[in-house]
Amino acid sequence: MVLPRTGPADGVGSAPTQGRSAPAFQEARGYVPPRWPSIERSQQFHLDFHVPREELDAAEREALELGAELLQGDGGRRGFRVYLDPAGHPFCLRVD
Repeated sequence: MVLPRTGPADGVGSAPTQGRSAPAFQEARGYVPPRWPSIERSQQFHLDFHVPREELDAAEREALELGAELLQGDGGRRGFRVYLDPAGHPFCLRVD
């Protein structure tokens, strides 16, 4: 369940279920996107999305269609690929 925004500086999140924590996000005024890898403008978070090996190429196509940028492919050897989301946050698609 997604919680609605209640004002311009408020955040949005999803309600925890079955005792599990859930992510929440809030607006950051003066936001400066990360530059990965960099110490001066480091990442604020990193997400790994696990996908079955046979779905990795399809997941990559979808990520790229949604605006991701491929930073490091795996050449079929490592089992993970590194991307930047449109805001500059790094994330990985990893093989289960």
